[in-house]
Amino acid sequence: MDLVSGTHPGYLDPRQSRPRHEEPADMSTTPGITEVAATAEVELAIGGMTCASCAARIEKKLNRMDGVEATVNYATEKAKVSYRGEDIAVQDLIATVEATGYTAQEPAPARAEPDPDGEERQADDELRPLRERLITAVLLSLPVVAMAMIPALQFEYWQWLSLTLAAPVVTYAAWPFHKAAYTNARHGAATMDTLISVGTSAAFIWSLWALFFGTAGTPGMTHPFELTISRTDGAGNIYLEAAAGVTAFILAGRYFEARSKRKAGAALKALLQLGAKDVTVIRDGAGGGREETIPVSDLKTGDRFLVRPGEKIATDGKVVEGSSAVDASMLTGESVPVEVAKGDAVTGATLNVGGRLVVEATRVGADTQLARMAKLVEDAQNGKAAAQRLADRISAVFVPIVIALAVATLGFWLGSGSGLTAAFTAAVAVLIIACPCALGLATPTALMVGTGRGAQLGILIKGPEVLETTRKVDTIVLDKTGTVTTGKMTLLATHVADGASEAEVLRLAGALEHSSEHPIAQAVAAGATGRVGTLPTPEDFANVAGLGVQGIVEGHAVLVGRTQLLAEWAIELPVELERAKAEAEAAGRTAIAVAWDGEARAVLEVADAVKDTSPEAIRRLRALGLTPILLTGDNKAVAASVAAEVGIAPDDVIAEVMPQDKVDVVKRLQAEGRSVAMVGDGVNDAAALAQADLGLAMGTGTDAAIEAGDLTLVRGDLRAAADAIRLSRKTLGTIKSNLFWAFAYNVGALPLAAAGLLNPMIAGAAMAFSSVFVVGNSLRLRGFKPLS
Repeated sequence: MDLVSGTHPGYLDPRQSRPRHEEPADMSTTPGITEVAATAEVELAIGGMTCASCAARIEKKLNRMDGVEATVNYATEKAKVSYRGEDIAVQDLIATVEATGYTAQEPAPARAEPDPDGEERQADDELRPLRERLITAVLLSLPVVAMAMIPALQFEYWQWLSLTLAAPVVTYAAWPFHKAAYTNARHGAATMDTLISVGTSAAFIWSLWALFFGTAGTPGMTHPFELTISRTDGAGNIYLEAAAGVTAFILAGRYFEARSKRKAGAALKALLQLGAKDVTVIRDGAGGGREETIPVSDLKTGDRFLVRPGEKIATDGKVVEGSSAVDASMLTGESVPVEVAKGDAVTGATLNVGGRLVVEATRVGADTQLARMAKLVEDAQNGKAAAQRLADRISAVFVPIVIALAVATLGFWLGSGSGLTAAFTAAVAVLIIACPCALGLATPTALMVGTGRGAQLGILIKGPEVLETTRKVDTIVLDKTGTVTTGKMTLLATHVADGASEAEVLRLAGALEHSSEHPIAQAVAAGATGRVGTLPTPEDFANVAGLGVQGIVEGHAVLVGRTQLLAEWAIELPVELERAKAEAEAAGRTAIAVAWDGEARAVLEVADAVKDTSPEAIRRLRALGLTPILLTGDNKAVAASVAAEVGIAPDDVIAEVMPQDKVDVVKRLQAEGRSVAMVGDGVNDAAALAQADLGLAMGTGTDAAIEAGDLTLVRGDLRAAADAIRLSRKTLGTIKSNLFWAFAYNVGALPLAAAGLLNPMIAGAAMAFSSVFVVGNSLRLRGFKPLS
């Protein structure tokens, strides 16, 4: 067989037992890769939601439809729906949402390139009405609150000025609350807006009654205001400051929540803006290649485009001309530029920092790595953790319970003889303090920030359930080739005989091997080029079937291959080279003999090299409480050598495993009671990744592996696995702390309000603050940094 054709029968490739890129004959029968027939998915934009109770109602209505599974996210204002396409249309789903009292829109057609400026304008348009109402509420409420709090400001007719200023706040500024409460009431539901509307309206109506029919309208009326937790009978009081102040506080909370949610999703927007806007394509013409600048959205698969130094690569492609260094740090987090040359793959949105490149587009639009990363991040943000699903169920029944509690509070204080005003004060405080907004924001905001930060670091989290799994895993199975090692053959060592120099050996052997396309031959050629520079051109080249190659280089008759090839020319290895060969083979490496002019000159060691970062990655995984296990199809000698180099115990090495048996290894570990994480990158890893409790797919690997994984590590650095688990656990911790404080706040504050110890305005401020606290706590995840 001809060595030039790419086969090198003279060399034993230790990877032969492990075909990395062999596609299964039938993907539908591959374990872990399933397809549900006739099931469609759609993402709807939901309008009109104001709290977690709204999201819970819509989700409940959708899930009542036959064949529909829906998840509605309050923070992202989206519904992710799976449905049977042959029975249900998207319009049916929209009609159900609208019948519930909200709006829904079909997804816009997929854009080849995002329009961040348009999205920014749309977001600003959505915030403008809320901002206008907030400004109105704040400006008019301040004097109302000041007059109520400071007796010195209570001039003869101050209460009537308070009414004049408070009326626009309770009507115009609070209109979204009243409108939502009315809409929900028509559908027999109660939400957080019901609490706000009932509470502020009750305070305002009570004040009107007191002013027109009671004694509060008497000229010169005054009443003290104490910012303390104490019980008062409220005799002669008006609650205009409570109605206006609560509205202002809640609008402020809503506004800053909305801004914070936009900021939490900024990482995803930044990811979408990484790509180039224009591209210079090379058109074939009569006079040769013609350059033409077009928008990236017009680029098609197969187009060839020019990338000058300092420009971003427009889309995923293959280098067809030139060589350069590419900075992928904005996409993968890897700071060291990668050298690329003809035949190498490049990724869109990365930066060309070296020479001129001509690239042929292989993926465009929604198929690019950048677009798929953004889709994975967005899908993750639309999910719900188990803890959040519990919070949603609680918030769905929370509002009716609170209204009942407010009525009971009113009845209790009236029955105890405390007076109507004192009873009314306590009831209104109960209504306002109980708004479950913080519960609805606890998970989505933390998930949005955590997944967004992960995307910036080259870590894609597929969903919230992944976060819960990271807390439990105790064993991490590492596929060897492409994960712990580079996945390609590398020249590792050169052993020379007396009288020969390493430079001369590499120059002559590298020149001869450069004529072969075999991975081992190319490893020798690449290693030689990197160490001695330009290689000479052989004057003659021939393959010796099953043994190696031979030829004439710089006037020397050179042999490179098995020792049997040298033996045919009556050349024997000296003792020191024979010993080096034996040691290399014992370590599972390929040993190549080199001779010229009738004498053995050297032995070269070639193997799949361990990544420089792998030993440190293993240490970090151990520090997280994980037991690393090396899994490989290679022989035991190779596996033991790699394990020793990275610090994995011999007992934790599983070698000579066929690709289809990897899933069985994972199942066996799970049967032992372990919670297993799996890191892999190949098609033959997909089933094992899906079987594992937590699948981590290398983004440098195949699409099948990436789809089967729960976490995708964009850069091929195993240290990212440790960072991914750290970030996931930190995000989960943030979610739990958010939920704890949200629950604790409601549980702790309701008794105070029911006992009449909490002024309604203080209750409104505290309620708004709890939501802002949850969002602020989530935003701390933006400061997560990988270990240096």
